Amino acid sequence: MPPNAQGAPWVRTRLRTAPWAAVAFGVLVLVTAFLAAVLPRAVEAYETEGLREAVAEASPESTVLELKAPPPGLERPEAARADAVRPEALAAVDAQAKALLPGPLRADPAESAYGVRTGKSLEALDASLPRPDGLPPRFTLLAQSGAAGHATVREGRLPTAGAVTGDTRSVEGAVTSETARTLRLRAGSTLSLAGFPDGPLTVRITGVLEPRHPQRSYWSAEPVLRTPALATTSGRPPQFYWEAGVLLAPGAAPALLGGQGEPEKYWRIAPATGRLTGADTSALVAAVASLEDGPGLVRMRGAAGPTAQLSTGLEQVIGAYAETREAITPVVAVAAFGIAAVAVVVLVMAGGLAAARRDAELALLRARGGSLRGIGGRLLAETAVAAVPAAACGMLLALLVVDEGPPLPAVLGAGAVALLACAALPVRAVVA
Repeated sequence: MPPNAQGAPWVRTRLRTAPWAAVAFGVLVLVTAFLAAVLPRAVEAYETEGLREAVAEASPESTVLELKAPPPGLERPEAARADAVRPEALAAVDAQAKALLPGPLRADPAESAYGVRTGKSLEALDASLPRPDGLPPRFTLLAQSGAAGHATVREGRLPTAGAVTGDTRSVEGAVTSETARTLRLRAGSTLSLAGFPDGPLTVRITGVLEPRHPQRSYWSAEPVLRTPALATTSGRPPQFYWEAGVLLAPGAAPALLGGQGEPEKYWRIAPATGRLTGADTSALVAAVASLEDGPGLVRMRGAAGPTAQLSTGLEQVIGAYAETREAITPVVAVAAFGIAAVAVVVLVMAGGLAAARRDAELALLRARGGSLRGIGGRLLAETAVAAVPAAACGMLLALLVVDEGPPLPAVLGAGAVALLACAALPVRAVVA
């Protein structure tokens, strides 16, 4: 007889003779394959969620990637210096810097920003401003991009800039509602800021803004832009004064070049967390190290200038997450090995019990001249008919239940269960 004429009737006969036994065996394999497939995906999903939450919940001051560069030197023509800090030039560098990020780092364009700021705050000369301990407040000026998309105008309008140069001594600015309330400012107020050689810089407040997402990177990478804070002097006893931020129009950046506020160009890149996975932890640490002092920094300097520097606290955030994961990993490993051991024992015992119930049948086949190879092959086909589809269904169910992580571990886990389930009965019957 042809081989299929020998095998197919046997399998059909066995399934018709004991259908419920085949169904019960299939259910056992399905459940075991599901557990074997879902466990690695669940662990991967847990690690991924932990990494994303660690980065998302850390303060933006710690996670943002800040690339800074000084403005062109005084040896350059004034027009060239002004052009280097205009929005068009900064936007071009911003696009290059984001493209140069090494994987798996990716930028979150919605929360990233660039501009020019005063590295040193400027003293306000206005007597009407609050003065704790008699000291005047100081203001950090930021000509930052994207204000329209991150704030709602509560009073007045957003600042604008005309033909601003390094000699301009009057610009428009906006403050947040908290800054306005604390320092008694409103639309129409003016600030006179010291630190310019030919007279103070006048900032006319044109609007009061309400941040749409005050805790995100745009407003919180430099918290003083969002909320004024009391600072202290180094003397004894210390004296208090207000530190606050004023948002200028991006085109007003050239006006900062003529003062003593130590202006600097900056590009703040907020990391995107949506595509990070738990397996990216080591690669993230390596990428940050490269950007701070390695090949990544060299590439960034090619875009932002030879003296550009990149700083971030992201490696500390990732390091804290990695320590927590390493502390939990042994517990997860013990649980995984325990589940695997129980699954192996259950499948082997199921095969052994099935073989024990059929001792008389198998002995009769041997007495009638059946070879061990032939009997084992028939038993393998019999179990495979129920085990392989059940294991495939368990794997697909695991992929549907947990959609994080690569599919390969789930395929290997379900495949191992199917192999063990198929082999347990024929091996037990042959070696008995």
